Amino acid sequence: MLLLKQPLFQGNPGSFSQRRLCIMVIACFLLTNAFVTRAFVDINFGKFWQAVARHGGKVDAGRQAGLEGMFNEAQNLPESKQLLLVNAYFRDNVTYKTDDIVWKQSDYWASPAEFLAKELGDCEDYAIAKYIFLLKLGVAEEKLRLIYVKAKVGGRRSTVTQAHMVLGYYETPTSQPMILDSLISEVLPARQRTDLVPVFSFNSMGIWSPGQKQSSGSPSARLSRWRNVLDKISSEGITVTS
Repeated sequence: MLLLKQPLFQGNPGSFSQRRLCIMVIACFLLTNAFVTRAFVDINFGKFWQAVARHGGKVDAGRQAGLEGMFNEAQNLPESKQLLLVNAYFRDNVTYKTDDIVWKQSDYWASPAEFLAKELGDCEDYAIAKYIFLLKLGVAEEKLRLIYVKAKVGGRRSTVTQAHMVLGYYETPTSQPMILDSLISEVLPARQRTDLVPVFSFNSMGIWSPGQKQSSGSPSARLSRWRNVLDKISSEGITVTS
């Protein structure tokens, strides 16, 4: 809905040129927003906590109140504050461990319910859960991308890298993303993360190479583990609709 705090024109509202200007402004607004695709996430917390318990997690009043309280606190805050609250929630409630320790596999992408059940996880698990929770708070999907990177091991001057995933938040389509990472507690702009070299990024809308403006395909078709995560969360109280 377009809400106007001030009239689009002043003076005689019957003026043809003024009416035309008003129509053009509204038309531009509607045309621009017609191309904005949003994914809406709804969480049935009853089913979600049942899924956490089914995966072997501890479910008590304190944990439930902590998560739902975070959502209630963040709901009406600016997106910059929502990033910090979601990032802090996982920093305080989950411990970083690799898949070979948690899942006895070389590469496993956990659903948020599995992640919170174990209270352990690696970079993909952090990035996916933060992505889902920020969508739940109403952040537009086009502002969020899961980014595969090469992370320099041993400092930003190191030539040794390892595969890593972070979540990027783009305030505008052309802005530098803010990076939510599992390895550091701060949310920092990408220009300060010179230890990360992007490989590709994706969300439910598409998949992109660095600097590419057009999606190169469907992430669910090209990334089987992403498709598996989406299948899992649908049975765990999380509904994603576009």
